[in-house]
Amino acid sequence: MDIRNIAIIAHVDHGKTTLVDQLLRQSGSFRENQAVAERAMDSNDIERERGITILAKATSVEWKGTRINIVDTPGHADFGGEVERILSMVDGVCLLVDAAEGPMPQTKFVTSKALALGLRPIVVLNKVDKPAAEPDNALNDVFDLFANLGANDEQLDFPHVYASGIGGWADETLDGPRKDMSALFDLILSHVQPPKQIARSTEPFQMLATTLSADPFLGRLLTGRVEAGRAKAGDTVKALSRDGERIEQFRISKVLAFRGLTQTPIDEAQAGDIVTLAGMSKATVADTIAALDVDTALPAQPIDPPTISVTFGINDSPLAGQDGKKVQSRVIRERLMREAEVNVAIKVEDTPGGDAFIVSGRGELQMGVLIENMRREGFELSISRPRVIFREEDGQRLEPVEEVIIDVDDDYTGVVIEKLTGERKGDMVDMRPAGHGKTRIVAHVPSRGLIGYHGEFMTDTRGNGVLNRIFHGWTPYKGQIQGRRQGVLISMEDGVSVAYALWNLEDRGKMFIGAQEQLYQGMIIGEHSRDNDLEVNPLKGKKLTNVRASGTDEAVRLTPPVRMSLEEAIAYINDDELVEVTPKNIRLRKRFLDPHERKRQSRAEG
Repeated sequence: MDIRNIAIIAHVDHGKTTLVDQLLRQSGSFRENQAVAERAMDSNDIERERGITILAKATSVEWKGTRINIVDTPGHADFGGEVERILSMVDGVCLLVDAAEGPMPQTKFVTSKALALGLRPIVVLNKVDKPAAEPDNALNDVFDLFANLGANDEQLDFPHVYASGIGGWADETLDGPRKDMSALFDLILSHVQPPKQIARSTEPFQMLATTLSADPFLGRLLTGRVEAGRAKAGDTVKALSRDGERIEQFRISKVLAFRGLTQTPIDEAQAGDIVTLAGMSKATVADTIAALDVDTALPAQPIDPPTISVTFGINDSPLAGQDGKKVQSRVIRERLMREAEVNVAIKVEDTPGGDAFIVSGRGELQMGVLIENMRREGFELSISRPRVIFREEDGQRLEPVEEVIIDVDDDYTGVVIEKLTGERKGDMVDMRPAGHGKTRIVAHVPSRGLIGYHGEFMTDTRGNGVLNRIFHGWTPYKGQIQGRRQGVLISMEDGVSVAYALWNLEDRGKMFIGAQEQLYQGMIIGEHSRDNDLEVNPLKGKKLTNVRASGTDEAVRLTPPVRMSLEEAIAYINDDELVEVTPKNIRLRKRFLDPHERKRQSRAEG
């Protein structure tokens, strides 16, 4: 059977997963009456809730007797570690571009990787049925983007189709019949080359592992494309590292392949096909699995280094252990080590005390997703403020810089530019009108300056701005960047908050808690309206006497408190504060709960 391997790449929310849904439906992967969830590829709970893809997943469809393996990739740069490796196991890419927004930063990031590997893209202009769609402009922007990224003539001569993922149609022309996806299927068959690996099917077995997963029954699973030869269940093979060192020898216990949405066992893995092997205990991503007489490893893509680190510690607050079951540092360490095994973009280090672990990754979102997964599993943690990882080169200190692309209403451009280029030490690169009363701003801003900026940006643009960021490179250290301006309100006692006390404190600032909530000394209960920290008593009840004034007593009406999501809380805190994360609650606290201890620390630092 003929094979085609293709990856679908695009920016966040441009409709990759929805398009794959339609391809699966129209190729007959599902029965007529089969119940299929929307966005069938997003299998994980968090993916469903947030509407984003986090893990790259493969599937396969059959069309006119050819098997098409499709890999759905995440659009977020934080999960870019997934995308880079995946591109090495496909022969073509389908680049999805929103006809209204045009190519966006993440598109640029992934496309540059795909062009560097020599892949010839197919451009799908999605959402052309939107009222604001300008497919011709988007097509010109894509051409310019390819030219800027150094594409060769073959790559610049790309075919394109007009599509609507939700509508379930793709046509070669804008005014086509609009009935199904067959134009896209046919284009994939004609434009994407069959895998070159098929010619090497008689050679000894070789495969490069690109994604790692785990199954409770089968153990470790490695997915990749077979580069040469064949392999059956029961064959003895070995794993080689990138340097060609032997890691282990093992028997393949199962060979699985993607058929529709499920993985099914197959008799034999053939050259060119994308398969999953089970049976190994140590081999990981970027390793080569090969027959015993092969000694050279396949070349693998290096993985971009992590840019931020967060300290995960045990929860040592007075309310520890009330919600979660998993609270010991040993259990936390085991879970983080398991995560580092599966997720290659994450590094875990121990600290001298042994109670905390430094986890380094690509961005706040990636950390947020990991913490969210752990909290759902019943862990309790205390999380520090994210820190940027610096690099030393030739005696010079370098820091990571991100390219920020912002679409914002014309009225708010002034405040956005001021914030980015002023206190956050960013450099403006480009600013141009984006039509419909919007402006597009491109700036290079140090990663340090962007920690905690997203919430502020949403406030400044009244929730209408769109901010996209992506790692750009390293630059010499730009000096001090000021953090949060406001101080916080700190509880001075343990107990349950009282509505009357909070009502009296409302003049002091915004509250993060409501009435009847558990508190402890040193917990942060609100934001102070000035720049210093203030200790307050939220437990002070009203003194009742039997003397009544002639006027009626004022009713206590509280302003609803500000509830932060996990990412907002992590971005909000300062260096001397922690976020306490339990399965049911997210609390903010000072690192040292005792006020005397805090004073001692500030003297020692000052």
